[in-house]
Amino acid sequence: MSVAQHSTVSEVMTRDVVTISPDTPFKEITSVLTTHGISAVPVVDTRGVPMGLVSEADLLRKPAEQPDRCGEQEAPPGWPHERAKARAENAAGLMTTPVVTAHADWPVPQAARTMDRHRVRRLLVVDETDRVIGIVSRSDLLRVFLRPDEEIREEIRDDVLKGMLRLGGTEVQVQVHDGVVTLRGEVGNRSTAQIAEHLANGVDGVVTVRPLIDYAVDDMVA
Repeated sequence: MSVAQHSTVSEVMTRDVVTISPDTPFKEITSVLTTHGISAVPVVDTRGVPMGLVSEADLLRKPAEQPDRCGEQEAPPGWPHERAKARAENAAGLMTTPVVTAHADWPVPQAARTMDRHRVRRLLVVDETDRVIGIVSRSDLLRVFLRPDEEIREEIRDDVLKGMLRLGGTEVQVQVHDGVVTLRGEVGNRSTAQIAEHLANGVDGVVTVRPLIDYAVDDMVA
């Protein structure tokens, strides 16, 4: 893997996406989620373009809106909008909109930033015609941190230090433990030390970088 590129959404997304139509009834949606072991399902039009997303949380509004044995009923947050959802009979009334989407060629960090910015748990992946081709969740994006320490170390040593910075194998030593990278050694310029730290931080699976690199010349002094 080139150090210039992170893993992309296409490498971590689920491709076999289960979808439903706007007129899919409540009980059928419940069955789809249970049968496939998923927590949300995209609602698409006849072209496969996403219209919304129905999650377990959307479905749970119905029992939450029902009165208890004493006949008491507490209005859900967002009343009356949430009450309308609680009384919906099909996907068109249940779904959450708008849908936040991603593209398959997005780097994983870009997808993570989008997910965080919109405060969503998943992104629908669409092609150039806006049709759904996959779905990516928080847990999918976290998979890059399962990368073995030795694999991370080899990429930093071979691609970053030797390949990009043209350093030999003796100037900087790389240690990786549980994704934490320690760079230790000495280089000629301060800028080289900082570039090494920056590039190492960009390698998939790196949790953080501890830079312990000395330098002979501070070439960053104004």
